[in-house]
Amino acid sequence: MERLQKVIAHAGVASRRKAEELILQGKVKVNGKVVKELGVKVSPSDKVEVNEIPIEKEEPVYFLFYKPRGVLSSVRDDKKRKVVTDFFPDIKQRVYPVGRLDYDTSGLLLLTNDGEFANLLMHPRNEIEKVYVAKTKGIPSKEKLKSLEKGIHLEDGKTAPAKTKLLSLDKRKQTAIIEITIHEGRNRQVRRMFEAIGHSVLKLKRERYGFLTLQGLKAGDIRELTPHEVKQLRALAQK
Repeated sequence: MERLQKVIAHAGVASRRKAEELILQGKVKVNGKVVKELGVKVSPSDKVEVNEIPIEKEEPVYFLFYKPRGVLSSVRDDKKRKVVTDFFPDIKQRVYPVGRLDYDTSGLLLLTNDGEFANLLMHPRNEIEKVYVAKTKGIPSKEKLKSLEKGIHLEDGKTAPAKTKLLSLDKRKQTAIIEITIHEGRNRQVRRMFEAIGHSVLKLKRERYGFLTLQGLKAGDIRELTPHEVKQLRALAQK
């Protein structure tokens, strides 16, 4: 027997948190009866419906995707722009991204149909390191980079301490390549952090997520995570 919201999340219908909201809103039925309590447990033989649609209990799958620039971290787009799930035409499970990368940001993105797993990785208390490489307009001073490392005030609050490393600079073009490590996941956070110190980001790529890297992959490539990697990610998030 498993909790109803966990079953809905594992079916790829919604994250566990969203599944709880659907239950409380009376949009979930078990064996034809509306359920509005979060403590309900169901067995594999129970019929579960969300918004009158029976859920299919999918096997959980976990993918690492090298997202190219110009792709939305979404499963669909009203404006018909390319989305990450367009790169998964042969995957029968309904996968969705864990967190997001901006439209113009490339790099490592995880996709799954396991809502509980996605929610675990995205929860603010689970400080999983994310490493980005940014090309900036102008060359930030050591003092400015130090301010990022201490945490900087943005419109949605002060950021947690970051790590920075100047990889290279071009005095003629007045650009710099900087590695920055954060563990938060705010909207456009890295870009906003650099803008706050007076340097816009010309190019941004996420190169590492926890212990995972893009080694051996090109933009648009996908690989399935190994069971050991999934176990490691769970352990990392639960530290």
